[in-house]
Amino acid sequence: MSRRKTGRMAKSALVLACLLSAGSFAHARKPRHASPFKFVGGTEKIPESCKGLMEVGSAVLTFTCPNGSVSVPYDSISLMQYRPDISRKIRKMKIKWAVKPQAGLRILGGNKNRYFTIVYEEQGAVHAIVLEVPPETMRPYLAEIDVKSGKRVEVEETEEYD
Repeated sequence: MSRRKTGRMAKSALVLACLLSAGSFAHARKPRHASPFKFVGGTEKIPESCKGLMEVGSAVLTFTCPNGSVSVPYDSISLMQYRPDISRKIRKMKIKWAVKPQAGLRILGGNKNRYFTIVYEEQGAVHAIVLEVPPETMRPYLAEIDVKSGKRVEVEETEEYD
Protein backbone atom coordinates (compact mmCIF):
# COMPACT_ATOMS: atom_id res chain seq x y z
CA MET A 1 0.00 0.00 0.00
CA SER A 2 1.27 3.44 -0.78
CA ARG A 3 1.95 6.08 1.83
CA ARG A 4 -0.73 8.28 0.31
CA LYS A 5 -3.44 5.58 0.73
CA THR A 6 -2.31 4.80 4.27
CA GLY A 7 -2.42 8.49 5.18
CA ARG A 8 -5.94 8.90 3.77
CA MET A 9 -7.16 5.82 5.63
CA ALA A 10 -5.67 7.08 8.89
CA LYS A 11 -7.31 10.50 8.42
CA SER A 12 -10.65 8.87 7.57
CA ALA A 13 -10.43 6.67 10.67
CA LEU A 14 -9.58 9.70 12.81
CA VAL A 15 -12.51 11.72 11.39
CA LEU A 16 -14.86 8.76 11.92
CA ALA A 17 -13.69 8.33 15.53
CA CYS A 18 -14.22 12.05 16.20
CA LEU A 19 -17.72 11.97 14.71
CA LEU A 20 -18.68 8.89 16.72
CA SER A 21 -17.41 10.33 19.99
CA ALA A 22 -19.11 13.68 19.31
CA GLY A 23 -22.37 11.86 18.57
CA SER A 24 -22.21 9.80 21.75
CA PHE A 25 -21.34 12.91 23.78
CA ALA A 26 -24.35 14.73 22.31
CA HIS A 27 -26.55 11.70 23.06
CA ALA A 28 -25.34 11.62 26.67
CA ARG A 29 -26.15 15.34 27.03
CA LYS A 30 -29.72 14.98 25.74
CA PRO A 31 -32.24 15.51 28.51
CA ARG A 32 -33.86 12.24 29.47
CA HIS A 33 -36.79 11.69 31.75
CA ALA A 34 -34.56 12.86 34.58
CA SER A 35 -37.34 12.73 37.17
CA PRO A 36 -39.98 10.26 36.04
CA PHE A 37 -41.44 9.65 39.53
CA LYS A 38 -43.78 12.21 41.12
CA PHE A 39 -44.77 12.15 44.80
CA VAL A 40 -48.57 12.44 44.96
CA GLY A 41 -49.22 11.23 48.49
CA GLY A 42 -47.75 9.68 51.57
CA THR A 43 -46.95 9.85 55.23
CA GLU A 44 -43.59 11.52 54.65
CA LYS A 45 -43.01 15.27 54.74
CA ILE A 46 -42.33 15.62 51.04
CA PRO A 47 -44.22 18.30 49.09
CA GLU A 48 -46.93 17.10 46.72
CA SER A 49 -45.83 16.88 43.06
CA CYS A 50 -42.14 16.73 43.98
CA LYS A 51 -40.49 14.99 41.02
CA GLY A 52 -37.58 12.68 41.58
CA LEU A 53 -35.91 9.34 41.04
CA MET A 54 -36.32 5.91 42.56
CA GLU A 55 -33.34 3.72 43.36
CA VAL A 56 -33.73 -0.01 43.85
CA GLY A 57 -30.93 -0.79 46.28
CA SER A 58 -29.84 -4.11 47.72
CA ALA A 59 -31.73 -3.63 51.02
CA VAL A 60 -33.89 -0.51 50.53
CA LEU A 61 -36.09 1.23 47.99
CA THR A 62 -35.32 4.97 47.92
CA PHE A 63 -37.28 7.85 46.41
CA THR A 64 -35.35 11.12 46.18
CA CYS A 65 -36.55 14.51 44.96
CA PRO A 66 -35.12 18.01 45.45
CA ASN A 67 -37.28 18.61 48.56
CA GLY A 68 -36.69 15.35 50.40
CA SER A 69 -36.19 11.62 50.27
CA VAL A 70 -37.45 8.46 51.85
CA SER A 71 -35.81 5.04 52.11
CA VAL A 72 -37.97 1.99 52.74
CA PRO A 73 -36.28 -1.23 53.90
CA TYR A 74 -37.68 -4.20 51.98
CA ASP A 75 -38.34 -6.17 55.15
CA SER A 76 -40.70 -3.41 56.39
CA ILE A 77 -42.90 -3.48 53.25
CA SER A 78 -46.29 -5.11 53.65
CA LEU A 79 -47.84 -4.18 50.30
CA MET A 80 -46.83 -2.77 46.91
CA GLN A 81 -49.31 -1.97 44.15
CA TYR A 82 -49.12 -0.47 40.68
CA ARG A 83 -52.60 0.58 39.56
CA PRO A 84 -54.61 3.33 37.88
CA ASP A 85 -55.85 4.40 41.34
CA ILE A 86 -55.41 3.88 45.07
CA SER A 87 -57.07 0.57 45.93
CA ARG A 88 -59.98 0.37 48.34
CA LYS A 89 -57.80 -1.87 50.54
CA ILE A 90 -55.29 0.98 51.01
CA ARG A 91 -57.94 3.70 51.34
CA LYS A 92 -59.52 1.75 54.24
CA MET A 93 -56.21 1.47 56.12
CA LYS A 94 -55.66 3.80 59.04
CA ILE A 95 -52.85 5.78 57.50
CA LYS A 96 -51.91 9.22 58.82
CA TRP A 97 -51.33 10.96 55.49
CA ALA A 98 -49.03 13.99 55.48
CA VAL A 99 -50.02 14.46 51.82
CA LYS A 100 -53.34 12.78 51.11
CA PRO A 101 -53.64 11.42 47.57
CA GLN A 102 -56.41 13.13 45.64
CA ALA A 103 -59.74 11.35 45.50
CA GLY A 104 -60.67 10.25 42.02
CA LEU A 105 -57.18 9.29 40.86
CA ARG A 106 -58.81 6.77 38.50
CA ILE A 107 -60.44 9.66 36.62
CA LEU A 108 -57.08 11.38 36.27
CA GLY A 109 -55.22 8.17 35.47
CA GLY A 110 -57.79 6.63 33.11
CA ASN A 111 -57.39 2.91 32.56
CA LYS A 112 -53.59 2.88 32.58
CA ASN A 113 -51.56 2.02 35.63
CA ARG A 114 -49.96 5.21 36.88
CA TYR A 115 -49.70 4.98 40.69
CA PHE A 116 -47.08 2.97 42.54
CA THR A 117 -48.07 2.62 46.18
CA ILE A 118 -45.81 1.22 48.89
CA VAL A 119 -47.22 0.44 52.34
CA TYR A 120 -44.72 -0.28 55.09
CA GLU A 121 -44.35 -0.27 58.85
CA GLU A 122 -41.91 1.95 60.69
CA GLN A 123 -41.68 2.31 64.47
CA GLY A 124 -45.01 0.51 64.93
CA ALA A 125 -46.93 2.83 62.58
CA VAL A 126 -48.25 2.22 59.08
CA HIS A 127 -46.61 4.42 56.44
CA ALA A 128 -47.29 4.83 52.74
CA ILE A 129 -45.84 6.45 49.65
CA VAL A 130 -47.79 7.04 46.44
CA LEU A 131 -45.76 7.87 43.34
CA GLU A 132 -47.12 8.69 39.92
CA VAL A 133 -45.05 7.03 37.21
CA PRO A 134 -45.86 6.25 33.56
CA PRO A 135 -46.12 2.56 32.58
CA GLU A 136 -43.18 2.72 30.15
CA THR A 137 -40.96 3.96 32.98
CA MET A 138 -42.30 1.57 35.64
CA ARG A 139 -42.15 -1.64 33.59
CA PRO A 140 -38.37 -2.23 34.00
CA TYR A 141 -38.57 -1.50 37.73
CA LEU A 142 -41.25 -4.12 38.47
CA ALA A 143 -39.09 -7.22 38.01
CA GLU A 144 -36.11 -5.67 39.79
CA ILE A 145 -38.26 -4.70 42.79
CA ASP A 146 -39.80 -8.20 42.93
CA VAL A 147 -36.36 -9.84 42.86
CA LYS A 148 -34.56 -7.54 45.31
CA SER A 149 -37.42 -7.22 47.80
CA GLY A 150 -38.49 -10.86 47.63
CA LYS A 151 -42.06 -9.52 47.49
CA ARG A 152 -44.50 -9.17 44.64
CA VAL A 153 -45.75 -5.84 43.30
CA GLU A 154 -49.49 -6.28 42.71
CA VAL A 155 -50.10 -4.99 39.19
CA GLU A 156 -53.64 -4.38 37.96
CA GLU A 157 -54.10 -5.74 34.47
CA THR A 158 -55.48 -2.83 32.46
CA GLU A 159 -54.46 -3.61 28.88
CA GLU A 160 -56.89 -5.35 26.56
CA TYR A 161 -55.47 -8.14 24.43
CA ASP A 162 -56.84 -9.21 21.04
